[in-house]
Amino acid sequence: MAEAHQAVAFQFTVTPDGIDLKLSHQALTQIYLSGLRSWKKRFIRLKNSVITGVYPASPSSWLFVVIAILATMYTRSDPSMGLIAKIQEHLPVSESLSAQCQTVVSAVVFSTLLWLSLILTMRLCLKQLLSYHGWMFEQHGKLSSTTKAWMALVRIFSGRQPLLYSYQGSLPNLPVPKVKDTIHRFLDSVRPLTDAHQFERMSTLAREFESGMGKRLQWYLKLKSLWAANYVSDWWEEYIYLRGRGPIMVNSNYYGMDFLYVTPTPIQAARAGNTIHACLLYRRKLNREELKPSRIPGSFIPLCAAQCERMFNTSRIPGEETDTVQHWQDSEFVAVFHRGRYFRLWVYQAGRLLSPRELEHQVQRILDDPAAPAPGEERLGALTAGDRVPWAEARKTYFSSGPNKRSLDCIEKAAFFVTLDDEEQGMMGDDSGASLDRYAKSLLHGKCYDRWFDKSFSFVVYKNGKNGLNAEHSWADAPTVAHLWEYVLATDSFQLGYNTEGHCKGEVDPSLPRPQKLTWEFSPELQQQVGRSLAVAQALADDIDFHVFSFRDFGKGRIKKCRISPDAFIQLTLQLAYYRERGMFCLTYEASMTRLFREGRTETVRSCSNESCAFVCALEEGEEREECRRLLRAASERHQNLYRLAMTGGGIDRHLFCLYVVSKYLGLDSPFLKEVLSEPWRLSTSQTAVQQGELFDMVNHPEFISCGGGFGPVADDGYGVSYSLVGENMINFHISCKHSCPSTDAHEFGAQVRKALVDLLDLMYTEPTRTAGRTSSRTPRNYQHNPPAVKKDQ
Repeated sequence: MAEAHQAVAFQFTVTPDGIDLKLSHQALTQIYLSGLRSWKKRFIRLKNSVITGVYPASPSSWLFVVIAILATMYTRSDPSMGLIAKIQEHLPVSESLSAQCQTVVSAVVFSTLLWLSLILTMRLCLKQLLSYHGWMFEQHGKLSSTTKAWMALVRIFSGRQPLLYSYQGSLPNLPVPKVKDTIHRFLDSVRPLTDAHQFERMSTLAREFESGMGKRLQWYLKLKSLWAANYVSDWWEEYIYLRGRGPIMVNSNYYGMDFLYVTPTPIQAARAGNTIHACLLYRRKLNREELKPSRIPGSFIPLCAAQCERMFNTSRIPGEETDTVQHWQDSEFVAVFHRGRYFRLWVYQAGRLLSPRELEHQVQRILDDPAAPAPGEERLGALTAGDRVPWAEARKTYFSSGPNKRSLDCIEKAAFFVTLDDEEQGMMGDDSGASLDRYAKSLLHGKCYDRWFDKSFSFVVYKNGKNGLNAEHSWADAPTVAHLWEYVLATDSFQLGYNTEGHCKGEVDPSLPRPQKLTWEFSPELQQQVGRSLAVAQALADDIDFHVFSFRDFGKGRIKKCRISPDAFIQLTLQLAYYRERGMFCLTYEASMTRLFREGRTETVRSCSNESCAFVCALEEGEEREECRRLLRAASERHQNLYRLAMTGGGIDRHLFCLYVVSKYLGLDSPFLKEVLSEPWRLSTSQTAVQQGELFDMVNHPEFISCGGGFGPVADDGYGVSYSLVGENMINFHISCKHSCPSTDAHEFGAQVRKALVDLLDLMYTEPTRTAGRTSSRTPRNYQHNPPAVKKDQ
């Protein structure tokens, strides 16, 4: 909006009598207020930097230390043991100051140094305390005296009222595991997946690596861990995400769904207005660090919040060899796509955030705009969906100057991207299961050109009021985006709300300028490149098979009564389902976080273990019930231990990955590392946990449940499985695979998952549970309340 006002705020005309200046006071006022908002943000950012920089102390504690030192000196005591006098001797002050003033100044300097020393000591103590992870391996409800003492000390050194980034300087660095330990855990993980000959061969390669090249590579990793905040994360972002030259659509990006049973309003513009406003409220809290620091659920243990820094105003920029993630400090607009046209929608008016009703009004203007897209504009987004090298070359050739550059800058510098989709999605019609499958595919790839896959995240608002989210993966992992999405959904429905007609609440400023349609110049060569990228993306999208379903026979409530970890229960279910479908086991990936450490991201839990395979085989071979129960509990304990090791820096795959990167830098070839990193993950899994349960009332409003999100398969002949345990009585699954693989079928695997869930619970209970065939897409039994402004999906 500032650019539009600047265009009319200052005008001049050259006449024979001189230059006639014309100033628009209204426009100048808006420019002034917009600039004032920018300076306020800078001041808040500076203030928060100071508060975070001195944490776990507070800036006011400095005054307390100064007063205490001066008061002690007033009693003719010297708490500095002569240091104040030494400072006074070397103090570069004017001779006009009296001796008493010089003493006071020296005391203040000493107090400041003492205060900074205390802060550094407290921070180091907190860092050492947070390096202890023994509490995670203790039995639930039976804490040792050591852990109890540790918990008390952490509370003492944690300070009060921390900001979002307050703990960053106190988080420990990710430790480098011993090569010996990693090799041992790796061999243990592949033992059930190989025969005797294959295992012996792999063991020989591992021993040769451990006694030879591994020691040299490990030395470099230890050196990096001393220098860098995290020895994994920068290489992980660079080589796993940014250097990938294939499409990021499906292969990397992931999605999140709207509420499962309700649509707060059927009006597309209104839903977009509330969604955009709620998202910008979250950004305001993020910029002011008013969000509570992330913690392990149910505890006071902090998690790294570094991924939040690039959430908004961020875009992935294509390169010929590697992409980059570009982040801008601020953005006062969002980019909007509708019917092949791109618009810039300003979200501030004279430094004031537009109300939801005003945003709805602006979105409706876009929906009503009759302008046709420029030739080639409609499918421009396909460049972000295809291979990266052609997109990088096209960007350099056709988007480096002129209107194309200006318009592309508007999209890349936008706070986020919004697609106003002409389709209707959600759970609807007679076949609700098929509608959820279509909904998932639409969020993951759409038409392959109506999303901007390079943006940090994009909202999709459908014609019937349903919405969803598509996120780029390189800058952050799913829990960071899910935290935003939970806030947006809750704020949209429970705080902002809608009037009785389904429109956003509030009034509209009639002076709002219209959203700006972006202009483009498309040469025939550029249109041909867009067509080639679209063909690549369309072939990939058409190959994806999705199955989304809600399992409601039971949830984590009944699982926990069996004294089994719900996550371990689901992972064993997936192992059983895969074995029943394929008659074999496979290398299984479960994502675990390492955010207990500074700049931590993820680690792999190799869920297919000796114990899980023993349990599955025993169950399928008809072993005694008690023996199967024993093996189930042993497999569950084994899985929990693997998860804890991954979270505390004792994982396998990130360490081996970094050793491989070092070997490539040194020009060394390791047959062991090469073979390890070439193994396909035919079962890639991830749990989407609800992080802000206080935002949703699962008892009184069970209809307001998100179906979670999902991702594409990692291997061409494998499955991608995302699951979320919602409340106590529901488990949502998102299963993906490829049509081109004759041995995979998302719906068949989903049926096996349903049956395995019931069979495992039947094993633990004397009374048999309800049959899997009753897991239909029905609404919860305790559905009672339906707010007036809420439309229940049919």
